[in-house]
Amino acid sequence: MSTFPLTLVVITHNEADNIARCLDSVTFAAEKLVVDSGSDDDTVSIAQAHGARVLHQDWLGFGPQRNFATTACTHAWILALDADEYLTPELAAELQQRLPDLMAGSMPAAYLRRSTIYMGRPMRWYRPAVGEQMARLYHRDRARWSDARVHESLRFEGNAPTLQAPFNHVNNPTLPHKQLKVLRYAELKCRDWLDKGKPVRMWQAPFVYVLAFLKDYVFRLAFLDGWRGFIIAQTAASYALYKRMRYYEMVNHPESVSRAAHILTHHGIDR
Repeated sequence: MSTFPLTLVVITHNEADNIARCLDSVTFAAEKLVVDSGSDDDTVSIAQAHGARVLHQDWLGFGPQRNFATTACTHAWILALDADEYLTPELAAELQQRLPDLMAGSMPAAYLRRSTIYMGRPMRWYRPAVGEQMARLYHRDRARWSDARVHESLRFEGNAPTLQAPFNHVNNPTLPHKQLKVLRYAELKCRDWLDKGKPVRMWQAPFVYVLAFLKDYVFRLAFLDGWRGFIIAQTAASYALYKRMRYYEMVNHPESVSRAAHILTHHGIDR
């Protein structure tokens, strides 16, 4: 099988259950790079056994960590995946067909479509989980990740094509995994708000919950996925509400920032 001057980049922390599947799904990349932030499971050894070059970098936040990884790549064209994501055979074939033209042109990036597997089965109707477009293929001199601690995005100017075949995302193997992730992401988002001096608007909190639930459950069609759709909409609404409650606490009780960081780190949620 042909290889391309392309680097697959994966940032990891304790991803021993996922990393092999992710790396093995990309058979055509000339380089596979894993940037690990201190895993204490077998992530590093498994990644190396599956052909990856592994670098250690203390956690910087999602955006900065991705930008660090970009600077460590051998090749200018980069495919960024999370450890719990992997290419489908259809997308792998489409990439191999389209990469020569993409890499020869002046496009800054390309969008890939992501399909989500939730509670062991693919979501069929919920819009963000069915063909969500994400910029994951890019030229490092023409695109850069935002510096957000969480919910980072790839920034670039100009047009970018969208590939048709999907890649898969195994969205949290259990609800406890999801709840721990909610705690971590909320903490990171609230620290970003704190740095920017975002006003506290707790009066919005009840409306935020209701509107977030309705947006996902009704307008994004989660209700068509049955009880799994209800659960995913409720979790999203709870996350939207919890962020605002936690930010209120950070602003009104500044000591809670360091105390929460200590307990979250102790339980392996923050790093």
